[in-house]
Amino acid sequence: MNNRVIEEYKQLLLQNKAWVEQKTLEDADFFKKLSKIQSPKFLWIGCSDSRVPANEITGTKPGEVFVHRNIANMVVNTDMNLLSVLDYAVNVLTVEHVIVCGHYGCGGVRAAMGQQQYGLIDNWIRDIKDVYRTHYEELEAIADLTARENRLVELNVIEQVYDLSKTSIIQSAWKKRGGPYIHGWVYNLETGLINDLNVTYHSNSELPAFYRLMID
Repeated sequence: MNNRVIEEYKQLLLQNKAWVEQKTLEDADFFKKLSKIQSPKFLWIGCSDSRVPANEITGTKPGEVFVHRNIANMVVNTDMNLLSVLDYAVNVLTVEHVIVCGHYGCGGVRAAMGQQQYGLIDNWIRDIKDVYRTHYEELEAIADLTARENRLVELNVIEQVYDLSKTSIIQSAWKKRGGPYIHGWVYNLETGLINDLNVTYHSNSELPAFYRLMID
């Protein structure tokens, strides 16, 4: 076995013990409180990128944000993992806000802009290519490739927020309890700041008629 690799693994366990000790020093009942039923107000749908930890960048504590992550923060209507998380968060935890958060410098978005074959992920990022096709004229008019990529990151988030609003899970919740709000954000890795795209939905009346479901 590679000793360096094993030591890196063991380091995680050591850091866990140090973290527990620190938290216990700060609050002796921290883990007793944390072990109780969670009641987060937010569902975070973000990218799997390890540089975008939901709790850290929002300054929230464990238990305050329910999190789902996948490559390029996608909302795919056949993704049972995403839909199960969404259903639980909206109908059991009754979150008040659902946030789709992308980030500039997203590898999934960058891959979707190119033609290289990567493997299974090609099927996943095809939906991002569809976003590019939908906004083709706007994106092609941006000469700087980094700026074009950043705009595609934003447009992808906007489209995912829109796709969330089309789900029966969200539309049923809107009718039954008047929530949640759905928002679109982009995180800037270079500054640590969140860019609120000011795209928010709270009712299916904001959707074209053919997307509105007749909820009993």
